Amino acid sequence: MATTEHPPPSRLRAWMLQGLSDMGKGVQQAPHAEPEPAHKGQRWYRVMCLTGVDYFSTLGYQPGIAALAAGLLSPVATVVLVIVTLAGALPVYRRVAEESPHGEGSIAMLERLLSFWKGKLFVLTLLGFAATDFLITITLSAADAATHMVENPHLTSVLHGQQMIITLVLVALLGAVFLKGFLEAIGVAVALVVAYLALNAVVVVVGLWHVATEGHVVTDWSNALTAEHGNVFAMIGVSLLVFPKLALGLSGFETGVAVMPHVQGDPGDTDENPKGRIRDTKKLLTAAAVIMSVFLIVTSFITTVLIPEKEFKSGGQANGRALAYLSHEYLGNAFGTVYDISTIAILWFAGASAMAGLLNLMPRYLPRYGMAPHWARAVRPMVIVFTLIAFLVTWIFDANVDAQGGAYATGVLVLMSSAAIAVTIAARRAQQRGWTIAFGVVSAVLLYVTGANVVERPDGVKIGACFIAGIILVSLLSRLARAFELRVTHVELDDMAERFIRDMSSRKIRFIANEPDQRDKAEYRDKIQQIREDNDIPGEDFVFVEVTVTDPSEFEAGLKVRGEVLHNRYRVLTLESSSIPNALAALLLHVRDSTGCTPHMYFEWTEGSPFANFLRFFLFGQGEVAPVTREVLREAEPDRPRRPRVHTG
Repeated sequence: MATTEHPPPSRLRAWMLQGLSDMGKGVQQAPHAEPEPAHKGQRWYRVMCLTGVDYFSTLGYQPGIAALAAGLLSPVATVVLVIVTLAGALPVYRRVAEESPHGEGSIAMLERLLSFWKGKLFVLTLLGFAATDFLITITLSAADAATHMVENPHLTSVLHGQQMIITLVLVALLGAVFLKGFLEAIGVAVALVVAYLALNAVVVVVGLWHVATEGHVVTDWSNALTAEHGNVFAMIGVSLLVFPKLALGLSGFETGVAVMPHVQGDPGDTDENPKGRIRDTKKLLTAAAVIMSVFLIVTSFITTVLIPEKEFKSGGQANGRALAYLSHEYLGNAFGTVYDISTIAILWFAGASAMAGLLNLMPRYLPRYGMAPHWARAVRPMVIVFTLIAFLVTWIFDANVDAQGGAYATGVLVLMSSAAIAVTIAARRAQQRGWTIAFGVVSAVLLYVTGANVVERPDGVKIGACFIAGIILVSLLSRLARAFELRVTHVELDDMAERFIRDMSSRKIRFIANEPDQRDKAEYRDKIQQIREDNDIPGEDFVFVEVTVTDPSEFEAGLKVRGEVLHNRYRVLTLESSSIPNALAALLLHVRDSTGCTPHMYFEWTEGSPFANFLRFFLFGQGEVAPVTREVLREAEPDRPRRPRVHTG
């Protein structure tokens, strides 16, 4: 099919629009591409480190945020967090891995449950919260990396008061690297995660040794806890109330599912049934959750009992860097500096992972909906957009780690709640009563946590709402701008349809666009008579074309054409498409290209307001078909003599 020719782009434009996102390579294949064997990839424990740069890096700030949120109750509240992680989030995402083994995640699961525009709008809403999650990961990680730099004893005198500038530089550096071209290297992730966890293990062991040798710290903590909260039940009750503030420790599961395509699986895996990949991804999710849970409990305990409460507050030396504070305090500045470097590196790489997630997530949905401008398919313009938004978010939150915690937690919790709801519905459809009840309880818990987090810290839902509004607005404007674009990817004719076209190609190729009604003999007889009178043409050498609209919210798809003879006389081509004008234009161009003849198609005018008819076309794929078909043809074929003819009477 012909397309409009454009002059050669400038060098800058060509560089900006070069290719698709590097991070998306291998995620989406061409319609006719051979599927990549499911067993290719890396062992699950190496791929776990891709999740780990996001998940494990939260140790850089989670203990400090937990201490600020729960105070002396931080270890108890962290135990509640771990219970929810292992008994709730982990089973949910193990089920998500079964249901979406190619890394689509919970958003795709819910997309399959809803059709038409309501499904698209729901997905766009979830994409808004996903954008909140990933973008706040970038800004929060950069802010915490800047905190570790500013508070380092060797640098504090030089960098004091430069938190904002350092954070913006780190975000800009991240954007510059992606503009140059950046592929997630599993080897780099493995090295960072192993080094970071090893250093944290050293800090934990030393911290536990000091707790054991300075027995009074535990006694002082337990006495203060009892004096403040009274009994165990009161402590548990308060922990349940403050638990939503600790929800940052739940991050990482959505990333764990997203990296599934990298998991090697078994040699016998197929694209339709990758059993080995699913099994090993479950191992990945379980191992990451268990490792993180152990570190969360131990680090919350040692930081609470060993660090003075005032140091956790804004301006304190442990604010946003509790474990780094312990490493400098008990292991010296040399080891502490090594720990800071490791933390800065993994936090920066967590930002890179989040940027990669954004560049993978948006192309997975928006282009398929026709809701992204053409330049959004290229990595560099999107990197610039995301970097500028990250600058704005950093400025709004003043590069403060604590202030961004609520927004980050909101994005994480909304995605986790949607995943829990999705697997609950999946279990119910599979008639698994026990799992339905269990996942329903988890959904209720996560919805409570999400609601409590939104009420307590509304910044997250405000930012999410801004992202949602922006995504929906840009998406609808893009869809509107591309309304007349030819969006049929390919045309396939069955044998009967091919015979009709071959037969007419020796004469005049004339089609009649018909809206099927009763499909009786009178309908086709009257339609031919009307077309002959309106256009003053003789004969009955016509082929009817009837289009049935399937899902008008879909944008791109192939077109299958089936031929049949009705009432032993009338030749009819039947098509199914999301848009009648696009289907007709694609058929005309295909017939022209395959026969070398110029086809003619005859329409009748549609009654009603042109504006109302355009809205019907935009939303429901129908409306005033004749002029829209002609406009689609005009955009697809700029050479007027070669353009198929449209007649309206």
